[in-house]
Amino acid sequence: MTTALLFGADSVYAGGKEFSLRAYAGNLSRDELVAAVGESHRLGKKIYVTVNILAHNRDIGPLPPFLEELDSLGVDGLIVSDPGIFRLARVYCPEIPITVSTQANVSNYESAAFYRDMGAARIVLARELSLEEIIRIKSQVEVELEVFVHGAMCVSYSGRCLLSHYMTGRSANQGACAHPCRYSYQVVEEKRPGQYYPVEEDEHGTYIFNSRDLCLLRHLPGLIEAGVDAFKVEGRMKSPLYAATVARVYRQAIDRYLESRQPYTGWEIEAWMRELHTVATRPFTDGFIAGESPQIMDIHKTGVFGRTDFCGVVKGYDHYRGWVEVEQRANFGPGEHLQLLLPGGELITLDLQELFDAEGQLLDRARHPLQRVFFSYDRPLPEYSLIRRKG
Repeated sequence: MTTALLFGADSVYAGGKEFSLRAYAGNLSRDELVAAVGESHRLGKKIYVTVNILAHNRDIGPLPPFLEELDSLGVDGLIVSDPGIFRLARVYCPEIPITVSTQANVSNYESAAFYRDMGAARIVLARELSLEEIIRIKSQVEVELEVFVHGAMCVSYSGRCLLSHYMTGRSANQGACAHPCRYSYQVVEEKRPGQYYPVEEDEHGTYIFNSRDLCLLRHLPGLIEAGVDAFKVEGRMKSPLYAATVARVYRQAIDRYLESRQPYTGWEIEAWMRELHTVATRPFTDGFIAGESPQIMDIHKTGVFGRTDFCGVVKGYDHYRGWVEVEQRANFGPGEHLQLLLPGGELITLDLQELFDAEGQLLDRARHPLQRVFFSYDRPLPEYSLIRRKG
């Protein structure tokens, strides 16, 4: 959370231990939510809490005390998809603004008007909309609009998928998705049991449900001119390096356009895309922003090139010894050409000469997860700076 805010995000969204769509992410305890609200507000930023499951009867009883607790914590907003949770939120935390989740499938101006009339402050539009449709909704309905611009996309309409529940018993709509859309598949004809037929397959199978990742960087000017109020990056269960890189690139691109109102140059787009590819796990797509596209599915499970390794996080600086303290995230050591990514966007080349442990003993590698290691540097580096290595 802190990394995303320091590297350019204006706000973050996070889940509590219950009622969010990332059941296996760890999520934030009450004490962590208290700390998260305090840190966000100290930085002049906002934090939204996801209460975005599609609720069953068993969920209703525990919801009022949870909503009252969020109210007492001073969170800046809720993200809700279920009308029942929406109704409860209006009763038990009426002062917290409600954002309607993309799970609600808002894809037309009448739906947007419905949620506005119900008291929604903001609507995260369905990912399946074109720019023209977004413009139409904004012109028809006076409500804040939020649009996903980057990150993983669900194979199902606005994320409402039943594959995981059917195949594994884990409900995506309760936050427990097993991502069966990433599995490999082959086709069997009903009257020919045991005979498997390829459909655009590689040596591992076919990936007919495997969506590319969304990247609307080059479309930001059009979305800004359309009056979109917030851009959303899907980044749950991702590394701090992912959060930092994507926040940094989109912050730069947004600010660049707002300052000049001039189209991006080819060089700018190329540089930003090169950075985004350093943390990409799948090829990119423009999604539906220009209308229906055949480039949404990654049927060949295309490889991604140019990725970087996340080596460590700067945790402090020893002024007496002139040492930077690093928490290791991947194996690295002296003799490597690394890069430092600093809050604020600066990128520094680091040719690592020596590495030490806390007792000052020389190390040949930082080998152990979360190991604290040190290297000499002529000036302090900000906490939360990141170390990466080109792959």
